[in-house]
Amino acid sequence: MAFQVSPGVNVTEKDLTNIVPAVSTSSGGIVMTAEKGPIDEITTISSEQELVETFGKPNSSNFEEFFTAANFLGYGNNLKVVRPITGMVNACVSGTAILIKNTTDYLDNYSSAASFAAAVGPYAAREAGTLGNSLKISVCSNSTAFGPHSMSGNLVNDATAAIGDTSISVDDGSLMQVGDILEFGDSSNVPSTSGAPSGFFYKITAISTNLLTIARFNPQTGATETGGLRHAVEDNAKVLRHWEYYFQFSNAPTTSDDVSAAGGSNDEMHIVVVDEDGGISGTAGTILETFEGVSQASDAKTSTGSSNFFADVIYAQSKFVYVMDHETTLANSGTAKKGTTFDNTQGDAFVVKTYSLTSGTDDYAATNAEIATAYEKFNDKENVDLSLLLCGPSQTTADATGDTKATAVMDIATSRKDCVAFISPARADVVGVSNAITQTQNVVGFADGLPSTSYAVIDSGYKYMYDRYNDVYRFVPLNGDIAGLCARTDSIADAWFSPGGFNRGQVRGAVKLAFNPNQTQRDELYKARVNSVVSFPGQGTVLFGDKTAQAKPSAFDRVNVRRLFIVLEKAISTAAKFQLFEFNDEFTRAQFRNLVEPFLRDVQGRRGLTDFSVVCDDSNNTGDVIDRNEFRADIFVKPARSINFIQLNFVATRSGVAFSEVAGS
Repeated sequence: MAFQVSPGVNVTEKDLTNIVPAVSTSSGGIVMTAEKGPIDEITTISSEQELVETFGKPNSSNFEEFFTAANFLGYGNNLKVVRPITGMVNACVSGTAILIKNTTDYLDNYSSAASFAAAVGPYAAREAGTLGNSLKISVCSNSTAFGPHSMSGNLVNDATAAIGDTSISVDDGSLMQVGDILEFGDSSNVPSTSGAPSGFFYKITAISTNLLTIARFNPQTGATETGGLRHAVEDNAKVLRHWEYYFQFSNAPTTSDDVSAAGGSNDEMHIVVVDEDGGISGTAGTILETFEGVSQASDAKTSTGSSNFFADVIYAQSKFVYVMDHETTLANSGTAKKGTTFDNTQGDAFVVKTYSLTSGTDDYAATNAEIATAYEKFNDKENVDLSLLLCGPSQTTADATGDTKATAVMDIATSRKDCVAFISPARADVVGVSNAITQTQNVVGFADGLPSTSYAVIDSGYKYMYDRYNDVYRFVPLNGDIAGLCARTDSIADAWFSPGGFNRGQVRGAVKLAFNPNQTQRDELYKARVNSVVSFPGQGTVLFGDKTAQAKPSAFDRVNVRRLFIVLEKAISTAAKFQLFEFNDEFTRAQFRNLVEPFLRDVQGRRGLTDFSVVCDDSNNTGDVIDRNEFRADIFVKPARSINFIQLNFVATRSGVAFSEVAGS
C-alpha cells in the first residue's frame, strides 16, 4: 500500500480463504457420425433424448457410435460429441453441393451474399445430410397473396361440377398454385373477403392448365381429407383464394411499425418451414416453424429493439434452415433500409415463393484421417474439460484391426494426462466368432498391438442390446458402458474407487455378450491388460477387472489409482495457479501447504489415500530455484489399493481343540 503522509486509518483486506476447487471427473467425449447435427465442433449432451434431438436416431451405418454414446449417458449426464467432417453436404434450393459445418462456419463464410456467390439459392438446410431434402420453405410477402382474395377475373368454368368431384375447371389456372386453399361460392351468393358462405375449404393438389385437382381441407388441423366437393358449384361462381398456410397466422403481411415510422412500407413477410416429405417429423406436410411479420429491410427492428430482418430472425430462431441470399424476386429485399417502399403488390397474378430443398447427402464412412481430425478437438486441455474419452468402435472401413483409431484416441489421453481413454477390441475379434479360444487370442492380439499407457482402459468386447429406434437387436462396443461405470462411480462414491465388481460394475442393458470369457480366458486377458466383462448367471453382467493399459507393473496399472492422481493433479494444479507472480518466500509456501494439506486430508478421509506428505519449504525452494523464478512443491501420497484377489482359508479342527492353539498355524 502507499505510504501515508499524514495521520489516518487505512483499511485493507487480504483473502486467505482460498481452497482447492472441486474438479470434474465425469465428463465424457466421443466422435460419432450422425444423420444431422453440427459438424467439427464440440456439442455437450446430457441425455439420450438430447442426443437424438441433436444428432438424430441410429441407423445401420452409425449404430455402434450412437449406442456407445447413449450407453454412456445411461450412467452419466455430460458427454461432449463431435460429428466429423466427411462427404456429407447440405440440402439447398439449387442442388449445389455445399457443406455448412456449424453456425460459426455459416457466419464466417455464408451469411452474406457479398462473401458467397449464392449459387445455392435463397435457403439451405441448417444441417448437412439427407434429412434436409424433406424441407420446404414457403414465403408470403403481400396481403393479396395471403388472402382471402376474391379473384374477380377468374371464375369457375365448369358446368358439370357436382358433390363429390375431386376436380374443377377455372378460367385461368396459371393464377393458382399447388397448395392454395380455395372456397367456392355460386353465381347468386359470391364469396367476399370476410369468408365464403359455404365455409368449405379445398386444397389444390395438382394443376393441369385450367383443371384443378382438389381435396377437402381442414383448417383446424391443417390436413387434407378424403372426398371431393361437399356442395354443388355453379358455372361462373367466384373463387376465394387463400395462401396454403393462411390459417397459421393472425394477420396478413403489411408494413411493420419500425419501417412505417421511417417512411417505408410493405416490408413484412410470413415464412413457413415445412417437413414436405415427412423425413424429419414422420408425417408429410408437418409445419416445423413459422416466422410472422419478419421484415425485408436489413435494419428493421422489433418493438423490443432486436433485429426483425428476416435473415437475422431465421438465423437466431430456426432449427432447420439458413438464409443464403436475399429474396431476389422481391425488389430491394435484403439490400434496402427501412425507409424503402418494398414490392408486395402483384394483384391477382401474385406468386407465393415456395422452395423445396434438394441434394443433401449423408456420409457415414469416415476415414481414419477424418476421425483423427475430429478427435483433435479434444486436444485443447485448457479449454475442453474432459475426463473420459470414448473410442466407440475401434474398427473402421479403413482399419480392419482397429489399432489405428484406438491408438489415436489413447495418444490424446496420454498427451492430456487428465483423462482416461476407453477402448473395445475390433468387432471382428469377437462378434460372429463362435470359438471362445479364438476370441481370446483375437482380443489378446488386439491389446498387444496397442501402446502401454496408464491413461487407457481396454475391455473385452461387445454386448448384445435392443435398439428401440429400429426394433432390432445389435452388438455394440462396451467402452461406452465402462466409461459410464466410471461416471456412475463418481456420483455414488469417488473417482478413486474401482468401477469394477458387483457393487459398482454392473453393466446395464446387456441381453448377452459376444464374448463371455471363463476363468482361464480371463487370466489370459488380464495378463494382456484387458478387463473382462462377464455374465454371471443370476448375478448380472459385470466389469471384472480394473487394470489400465500400462504394461509395467506399478500402482498406475490400476484405473482407480490413475483416476485418483488425475483428481489430485487437476485440483491442486488449478489451485496452484493463484501462487503465480507471488513472492517465493516462507509466507507463500506456508499458504500453499495450508491450501493443499486440508484437501489431501479430506481425500484421505474419503478412503482415497492411506497417507501423504507435502514438502514445500527452503529444502526444495533453494536460492537457485528462486532465482529461476520457480516454485517447488513435492507431494508424496500413498494411494489406496483395490482388492483384486481374495484368499479365504478354512481350517477344520478336532473337537476339544482351542482355536488359539491353531490360529497361528
